[in-house]
Amino acid sequence: MWQAVRPERVGLTTWPSVALGTDWKAGIAAGLGLRHTTTEDIGLAWKHILARVRTYADLDPAFSGRVEELIDFVTVPPV
Repeated sequence: MWQAVRPERVGLTTWPSVALGTDWKAGIAAGLGLRHTTTEDIGLAWKHILARVRTYADLDPAFSGRVEELIDFVTVPPV
């Protein structure tokens, strides 16, 4: 979900690369210069990212389209 937010919304041109073997969320938080050692730190990093989203335009259209397809799939009554 984090990468669904356009990186420009958090002041980046692209999402940081995270080294293999590193927890992805912790790596992203570190790349943003945020604390990233505890579960609470990771939750606060997500809040930091989420707070920058104002509209659907702040999300990657490829991701939001897939989410809409999933919602349609799980909510359509069986035939």
